[in-house]
Amino acid sequence: MRHLLLSRLLPRRRSPAAHRHLPLPLLRALSSAPSPISSDADLRKYAGYALLILGCGAATYHSFPFPADALHKKAVPFKYAPLPEDLHAVSNWSGTHEVHARVLLQPDSLQALEGALAAAHRERRKLRPLGSGLSPNGLALSRAGMVNLALMDKVLGVDAKKKTVTVQAGIRVAELVDALREHGLTLQNFASIREQQVGGFIQVGAHGTGARLPPVDEQVISMKLVTPAKGTIELSREKDPELFYLARCGLGGLGVVAEVTLQCVERHQLVEHTFVSNADEVKKNHKKWLSENKHIKYLWIPYTDTVVVVQCNPPSKWRNPKLTSNYGKDEAVQHVRDLYRESLKKYRTEAESNNPEIDTLSFTELRDKLLALDPLDKDYVMKINKAEAEYWKKSEGYRMGWSDEILGFDCGGQQWVSESCFPTGTLAKPSMKDLDYMEKLLQLIEKEEIPAPAPIEQRWTTRSKSLMSPASSSEEDDVFSWVGIIMYLPTSDARQRKEITEEFFSYRSLTQTSLWDEFSAYEHWAKIEVPKDKDELAELQARLRKRFPVDAYNKARMELDPNKVLSNAKLEKLFPVLEPVHQAK
Repeated sequence: MRHLLLSRLLPRRRSPAAHRHLPLPLLRALSSAPSPISSDADLRKYAGYALLILGCGAATYHSFPFPADALHKKAVPFKYAPLPEDLHAVSNWSGTHEVHARVLLQPDSLQALEGALAAAHRERRKLRPLGSGLSPNGLALSRAGMVNLALMDKVLGVDAKKKTVTVQAGIRVAELVDALREHGLTLQNFASIREQQVGGFIQVGAHGTGARLPPVDEQVISMKLVTPAKGTIELSREKDPELFYLARCGLGGLGVVAEVTLQCVERHQLVEHTFVSNADEVKKNHKKWLSENKHIKYLWIPYTDTVVVVQCNPPSKWRNPKLTSNYGKDEAVQHVRDLYRESLKKYRTEAESNNPEIDTLSFTELRDKLLALDPLDKDYVMKINKAEAEYWKKSEGYRMGWSDEILGFDCGGQQWVSESCFPTGTLAKPSMKDLDYMEKLLQLIEKEEIPAPAPIEQRWTTRSKSLMSPASSSEEDDVFSWVGIIMYLPTSDARQRKEITEEFFSYRSLTQTSLWDEFSAYEHWAKIEVPKDKDELAELQARLRKRFPVDAYNKARMELDPNKVLSNAKLEKLFPVLEPVHQAK
């Protein structure tokens, strides 16, 4: 490409035929101009032509797509400049958000964290708490500077009698669960995966499922919050409860959670029962299922009548469950492999369809590969969804295991996600709005012919006392439903990912305008995306103020972090505040 560009800029002889392709004014000038140039007007004319050609060449150069090995390089005249060695590239799990930052600190002690935040406060530098960076919306990312507690991952103490554990907030959920085993303890509930750092796990309102179980922030008994302006603050239900309930789901905006004490439960086994149902049967049994099952979720399959029901309960609830399925794992997935081979013949080549590695792929891997072939063709996505429905029919049955094993869920590969949370009555008096929401959502998908892949996961929790939780409520018996819509990103091709992204945001927008206001639904903090349009952003800001104590949250931010050290663009746009008031020295 450099050679091509240079060849355009360097002068060379032209044949008479080549003159026919020159601009007419330039052709006339070349044919009639005396040599040497006889006037200032001619000089300015030729200088203008030269600048025009140079400009066109530069525009062509900067318009060329980068080669695959230059994705993390930026263009400078006539060469690629590598990024500085001290620049850290950090992306979220789905690769939908990425930043390059020169500052990425990893303190290994509370004292080091306190020092880092105090210095950032004095120097008015950003230092956003990062966690594991799993949030689909990149909530924790900041190119101005980040701090990660991966080196602060110790278990500080276990009280087996009170069933509590105190940990440094950088410990991952999976590591904590492993450490609790020897004490006969575990966490009350889990999200779908176990790779979160505990600090991030509690700060964004993560949740599992179970209409009698709250989001995970409710497991927090006390915590140490390191703030830029006031140092380390110890918070609990007894000590400064107002700030405790505000900061417990604080989105990393009030301080860096350094240590946490969590309420645990005895380690226990669960029996998981998976079976296929339909919308009519779900309506008939929904109230009973919510009330009787410790954990329950529905997986809705768009463009089919299939609802996969997953119930988890202690073994004592079951009478001799059949712990084997009618089909083996290979049998359950074989028809999906066949579909993939047929699709490869259509979209790729016969040779690729004969690849023996296809027989080693799991169902979720096969779904990703199927979608990668034509992710936005509605009819093709329907075919994949029907194959998924058949897969679940062949996967019906029971399995037993420890709760931390059973409650996990293979979410598939990289994806866009929008998860909304809304009230749905109480266990004693369910409003059934959760099923109304799903009925209208599925109708919307079919009406708009959205290429919506499966599954649409629906879960439940009871309320949270954390003021910024999407499930926040003062009523103890309130139940909330959480519904997640997705589009997978099964390819590294930039153009295809862009097309999927545009389709997903159209899907999300239709869901928002059709359902959210009607059902008082608000997005999960780790999945909310900030609009680029000013009017849409203003509407979102006003909407958040109706649901959450934004003024109290901003007031606390200004007291604990007046220089906005912990903030980033997302927080500033979601919760705009006035410029910090500089305190007198």
